[in-house]
Amino acid sequence: METKLSSASKEVVIGDGLPTVLIGERINPTGKKKMTAALEAGDLEVVRGEAVAQVEAGADILDVNVATVLVDEVTMLPKVVQTVMDTVDVPLCLDSSNPEALEAALKVYKGKPLVNSVTGQEGSLNKVLPLIKEHKAAVIGMTVDDDGIPNDVDRRVSIAHKIVERTEKLGIPREDIVVDCVTMTVGADARSALVTIETIRKIKAELGVNITLGASNVSFGLPNRGLINTTFLAIAIAAGMNCPVINVAKVRPTVLATDLILARDKNALRYIKAQRQAK
Repeated sequence: METKLSSASKEVVIGDGLPTVLIGERINPTGKKKMTAALEAGDLEVVRGEAVAQVEAGADILDVNVATVLVDEVTMLPKVVQTVMDTVDVPLCLDSSNPEALEAALKVYKGKPLVNSVTGQEGSLNKVLPLIKEHKAAVIGMTVDDDGIPNDVDRRVSIAHKIVERTEKLGIPREDIVVDCVTMTVGADARSALVTIETIRKIKAELGVNITLGASNVSFGLPNRGLINTTFLAIAIAAGMNCPVINVAKVRPTVLATDLILARDKNALRYIKAQRQAK
């Protein structure tokens, strides 16, 4: 199962047995005062800087999100997408819950993007999936429905099945569906990470799709978040998750080491190259 994404000049392939694909999360105003202020002022230099920094840190794909109270997403998302495309050559993940903003961004995008995201909610399925079909994009399906985020594995797996069935019914191939099994903080529920890991394993076994996570959510509210994030990330990759949305600069060494151990780095070439560059 290979999910192929592209910019105007570069292709990235997500698939089992391949190196983990890193989706950079930093172009997002959530919790970032500087980014929020810049977007609200229409100043896109901060976006350019983040795009360059993430690619230099090893990001394969960049997530682009502009959702904040004082920003018109329909106008701003395509502007930011165009700015990032003009700055770096990696594929993009268009991140919005606003179908109009997604449509505007898809119209300017050159290549095949990933759209973040659709859920098991009827409104989301009905509004987002036609856009994916029309623009021949790939899509992230989140295991969330009208009742929220399930606390148990089987309900999340059931939502994944629903999303895949509805997507394929529209003629969108299964390889263009990436499932987000959803990460919740272990600070609120000690079993939340385990539920996510078991969901990854079951969805991978039953549907065979590629899998993503917003991995850093696992440590929210806890001390030494980096330790929790990298530990969880390694376990999730081993379970079948192969394209996390993360702060690449902070976790890439862990990902490279995990790929090496899982025989996804022939002759340790990627790991050795990264270690030499770090000196």
